[in-house]
Amino acid sequence: MKKLSGLLILIFTIFMLASCQSNEVPNTWAEIEERGYIIVGLDDTFAPMGFRNDDGDLVGFDVDLAKAVGELLGVEVRFQPIDWDSKVLELNAGTIDMIWNGLTITDSRLEEMSFSNAYLANSQIVITRKDSTIDTVNDLIGKKVGVQISSASEDAVSASSIFDQLDEFVKYDTFNLALLDLSSGTIDAVVIDEIMGRYVISQTNDLYQVATENFGVETYGVGFRLASTDIRDQINQALQTLVSNGSAATISNAWFGEDIILIS
Repeated sequence: MKKLSGLLILIFTIFMLASCQSNEVPNTWAEIEERGYIIVGLDDTFAPMGFRNDDGDLVGFDVDLAKAVGELLGVEVRFQPIDWDSKVLELNAGTIDMIWNGLTITDSRLEEMSFSNAYLANSQIVITRKDSTIDTVNDLIGKKVGVQISSASEDAVSASSIFDQLDEFVKYDTFNLALLDLSSGTIDAVVIDEIMGRYVISQTNDLYQVATENFGVETYGVGFRLASTDIRDQINQALQTLVSNGSAATISNAWFGEDIILIS
């Protein structure tokens, strides 16, 4: 009940902001330039794309890439942590200008927002404890499976042929909370973005393993308001420039040890 009340308050607040700011929400690059900054919404627990380091500083691949775009375009980049379940509400209310945080391009999201060109490939993998025998999607039948709410992982599992045969489908505010329950044995598996999942495994001393089979390949893009095509186009051009001058590859190598940028 407390979570529901909090969500209702958040929705009301965003609605009021939208009402007050309806004439001030920037949808063109000229308006962004006049204001002098862009506001990037993100889940600040989504390593290695955008997360807090041990000192509490916001770091990550997407954070560095967004900063590089801002520097190239001559505008300040301000990062705004958001409730991932309310990302579209935040976007449409104008409290953020874009969502840049390992955001999967899906058909349902394309109805709610405009996307940049795809810049990274990803897949939805199954993570289990090291002692688990789960190795295929069908092995999840009869098991308790966790995901982050309103994530591509939730969409992938919900649309799968085994969804109705799960023992329990548990939705968490963050993937970190799902992984904590996995480590304690409360759930049997977590379906998670491969980029985050493999990063977590690299940091956790053989606590987890990855099943052989996954829920399919996808791509990441930057999400914008449907009306913000001009802003989207400016970001696309900047990303292309960063690829051409080698800056994007440098950022990718710093986080992944190789250039995995899709844009050529």
